[in-house]
Amino acid sequence: MSADSWRVTLPCTRAEAEAIDAADDLAIDAVLMTTEEVEDDVECWRLDAYMEDEPDEAMLAAIRALVPSAAGTAAQVTPLSPQDWVALSQEGLEPIREGRFVVHTSAHPTRAPEGGRALLIDAGRAFGTGHHATTSGCLAMLDQLAGRPFRNVIDVGTGTGVLAFAAAYLWPDAAIVATDIDPAAIDVTRDNAAVNDVSGVELIVADGALSDGITARAPYDLVIANILAGPLVSMAPELAAIADVSATIVLAGLLETQRKNVVEAFAACGCTLSAVDQRGDWTILCLTAGAERFTPQSPPDPKGRDGWALDL
Repeated sequence: MSADSWRVTLPCTRAEAEAIDAADDLAIDAVLMTTEEVEDDVECWRLDAYMEDEPDEAMLAAIRALVPSAAGTAAQVTPLSPQDWVALSQEGLEPIREGRFVVHTSAHPTRAPEGGRALLIDAGRAFGTGHHATTSGCLAMLDQLAGRPFRNVIDVGTGTGVLAFAAAYLWPDAAIVATDIDPAAIDVTRDNAAVNDVSGVELIVADGALSDGITARAPYDLVIANILAGPLVSMAPELAAIADVSATIVLAGLLETQRKNVVEAFAACGCTLSAVDQRGDWTILCLTAGAERFTPQSPPDPKGRDGWALDL
C-alpha cells in the first residue's frame, strides 16, 4: 500500500485531551485531534496524530509523552492512502455557532448566520479552531461586547487568528493587532486571513507584550489573551500596562480552579472583574482596567512564561 500520510492513535483521558487542545506550541510536526470515545466518561478519550511522514521512534515518543495514561499501551500506527489528510483529521469537527459567528472547517462548509460571519478555520499546527471551550467562549464574549465602540484592539496569543478576525468583523473601523510567540502561528494566521478575506490585521511575532511593535501601538481599549493561567498571571502587569483607561480585557485558557489566581494577579494591576463565562471546567473572564493607566513598578519578567502547560 502506498501511503502519503500516517496516523498514530493512543487512548487518553479528558484532562490530557484538554491540555493538548489548549497548548500553544507542542513542537510536534503533526495535526493532533482528540475525541471523546464514551460520552461523559473522563477516562475514555482518544488522541489521533496525523503526519505526512512515517513516524520514527522520536516522533512516537513525543506523542506518547502527551498521554501518560497510555503507558504500556501500544500505539496504533496506520498508513493512510493518498487523500487530504488534514480534511480526514477534521471529519468530526462540526461547525461551532456562537452569537454572530459560525466557525467551520473545510470538511463541514456552512453559511453565515443572518447578519453574522462564517469563518473557515482548518485544524493545523496552531491552536484555535473554535472547537475548544476557551476559543468558543471568547467568541461569545466578544459577541456580547459588540455594542461598545472599540478603536484599538490586540489579540495576544492569536493561534489561528480566529479571535482577531472576529474583532475585525465586529469593529471594522478599529486597528487590530494579532500577536503570537510562535512564528508558525503567525504564518497560519496570515494564511487564514487570506482564506477568509480578512484584511487590515497587523501580525506581530512577540513574547507576550514585550515588543516595541506592541507598545508603540498602545494603549489598547480591548485586550484579548486566550493563553494559559500561568502565563496570564506572569503577564498581568504588562497586559495591564498596554491597556487604556477603563479598557476591556478578555482572558481565557484557564480552568475554573485557576480563576482566583488570575483575577488576583490582574486586581493587583488595578483591574476589576466584570463578567464570567464558565464552560465545563474552563472559564472566560472579562475585566475592566483601572481609572488610571497602570505602570509596572519593575520591568516585566518573561521567565514566568516557562512551561506554558495546564496544571491539571
